[in-house]
Amino acid sequence: MRPSVKNSLALSLSWVLILLWVHGLMAEETKPDVPNFHNNPRVAVVEGHDIHLDDLKNPQIQDMMQRLHSMQSILLKQKTIELLQDEHPEILEIRAARINREDIIRMYQEEMGLDDMEGLNSAAVQNMIRNYVERLRQDAYLKELNQRYEFAVNKGWVEDYFEAPNDFKLVAGIGTAMLWFKPDHKEPRKVFLMEYSDFLCPFCKKVQTTLNHLRQTYGDRVQFGYRHFPLHKEAFAIAEAVECARAQGRFWEYQTAVYQDPQAFKSEESLIRAAHDVGVDNLKDFKACMAEGRFRDRVERDFRQGIEIGIQGTPTFIIGTYNFAESTIHGEMFSGAVSSEQFVRTIEKYIELSKD
Repeated sequence: MRPSVKNSLALSLSWVLILLWVHGLMAEETKPDVPNFHNNPRVAVVEGHDIHLDDLKNPQIQDMMQRLHSMQSILLKQKTIELLQDEHPEILEIRAARINREDIIRMYQEEMGLDDMEGLNSAAVQNMIRNYVERLRQDAYLKELNQRYEFAVNKGWVEDYFEAPNDFKLVAGIGTAMLWFKPDHKEPRKVFLMEYSDFLCPFCKKVQTTLNHLRQTYGDRVQFGYRHFPLHKEAFAIAEAVECARAQGRFWEYQTAVYQDPQAFKSEESLIRAAHDVGVDNLKDFKACMAEGRFRDRVERDFRQGIEIGIQGTPTFIIGTYNFAESTIHGEMFSGAVSSEQFVRTIEKYIELSKD
């Protein structure tokens, strides 16, 4: 009796193994050809309604996800090179440009605006240069790492499934932003670049050159706007002064003057003197405007609405399609030291999207 039971169990187990094997083959045949990594997975099902990762986003989370992806992307490339270098030593022959004295001098003269080479000996300048050189080294290393990784991908040694987070589209109102180009009601521009800035923010000052270049390049397709996000008491006063100048048609002239030397605009006298210098005709009204706080609410509203859409620092930019009728931007947010390449890449993307 026992042998028959044993044989029956063995037979049953065999059938189970065969069924599992066949199921495995069928699953293998029907398994969709999808990457190992998905950037918008399903995270929950609520009474038949799917909730995906993209449903759990706001501007702050999107920014953190992009930063995390950048960090993980670097680690992925480092791990790839580590695994390949023994079998493919040629991958280590790729080198980025080295830092030289000319780079340091260029930084000293162009970025710091100094010509006297004796100033290189000061401790403060040397510290700034040291930080700059470290940044250059990091940039060179990342460039080298990217070149090696792309080389490995092109050789077919790597299959890359690591996708960046999907774009997060926010809707931001234009509000009382100052527009660079006069609104065209017949053929409005279809893309908008909104800037939220603090007049005493060094990165806000630095990015103005890039923005001026973009206005020249995309002036026929992109509208540009400016809203205030003052994080300093003095910057709030400057923002009010700029709005008072705006009331007399001198917004951009005043704004440009401030960014040329923001530290020179910290007293009431300097704000009034600048109004005269940029061509504000009625200085008496300008002074009254400042004294009465005529545009204080406007500056506060800019700041408050910036917080509501997720702005945390300056400069912050919103780039997207422009809904002229609703006075809104449908797009994405960038903050900090945004590169010219990123501006161009994003603007071009929304120009293409606006054609649909």
